[in-house]
Amino acid sequence: MTLLGLLEEYVRDGTLRLELPDGSRREFGSGTPQASIHLHDAAVMRRIAYDPGFEFGQTYMEGGWDPGQHGLRAVLDITMRNFAAMFAQRARHPLGILRKLLQQGNRVRRAYRNVAHHYDLDEWLFRRFLDRGMFYSCAYFERPEMTLEQAQEAKCRIIARKLCLQPGMRVLDIGSGWGGLAMHLAEHHGVRVDGLTLSREQLRVASEECTRRGLDDRVEFHLRDYREHQGRYDRIVSVGMFEHVGQPYYGAFFRQVDDLLGDDGVMLLHTIGRTNPPGTTNAWLRRYIFPGGYTPALSELTAASEPTDLMITDVEVWRLHYADTLAEWFRRFQEIRAEAAEHFDERFCRMWEFYLASCEGTFRHWDQIVFQVQLSKDRQTVPITRDYLCGD
Repeated sequence: MTLLGLLEEYVRDGTLRLELPDGSRREFGSGTPQASIHLHDAAVMRRIAYDPGFEFGQTYMEGGWDPGQHGLRAVLDITMRNFAAMFAQRARHPLGILRKLLQQGNRVRRAYRNVAHHYDLDEWLFRRFLDRGMFYSCAYFERPEMTLEQAQEAKCRIIARKLCLQPGMRVLDIGSGWGGLAMHLAEHHGVRVDGLTLSREQLRVASEECTRRGLDDRVEFHLRDYREHQGRYDRIVSVGMFEHVGQPYYGAFFRQVDDLLGDDGVMLLHTIGRTNPPGTTNAWLRRYIFPGGYTPALSELTAASEPTDLMITDVEVWRLHYADTLAEWFRRFQEIRAEAAEHFDERFCRMWEFYLASCEGTFRHWDQIVFQVQLSKDRQTVPITRDYLCGD
């Protein structure tokens, strides 16, 4: 089917206007929201029609089309809300074992390489669009008027409650990122934290900040894969890392957590997930943003954890918090976009803004959500009601 045919068939909610390479204009759908696209080349139309999931982002990176006055977020909002059903159907084809290993075969060496692709980008970039604490994961907007900084602090508070922390406990942070959560837990809850990262840039930045805040005696960061780590911990937390594990290694991940966690320990897993059955990762996102990445269905998490001594004691689903987080990241990136184009180049800026805006769309209109899964080995460790999560 041609691009015009696809738009004619699917666009119903909102108005999408196209300016074609020959100067003619077409309009699809009706009402609000509204967006427009200026296509620069007829070949772009053919490429998008052939493989919209990959080529829509690829041709934008290449400058093959530009959004109109309403901007890129508006274009992706309309296209993703109208094409959700089509892409959900395409994503439900099960992956064969070989294909899973090819796409998500994240052995230790490959895991380091995959993380370096994204997280070893210059600190300069992340400092300019993240919050002051450098949290690169979903914030928790308890109130709509919260700033990003306030919402990230709220996330730290709810994670700490779910971990049931006591002063002096040993905590392992798997995928410690820029170090914000580990330092928050040490400062506010009197625990000792080991953080694991595969990013040399994150290790450098987190370690320097830890020293600056006088936390070297309570927090230590390591360049180490979770499979390489040894020790025994009272609590384990992992935020925004499980998406990089790969489905073939889910069992190994939970077995390692089981080995590292004490008999009365608690683990909190915070990960992007999906509402639909197991599927695939978008090809454009897999190539340019998160090689080896995959967001699990809840059924995949439970199946992988069940053979261990870990018991799921609580599951919470965050639906739109990440959409709001990504929208704020996009806004902040636009404020420094001209600087970013000089620091990197125009192609990089197009890639980055398409990544942020399209991922926002997956949380608003497609199947992406966030799971917070609490696990324990002893049914007595965690309170039997959820009242403890409502404290100050």
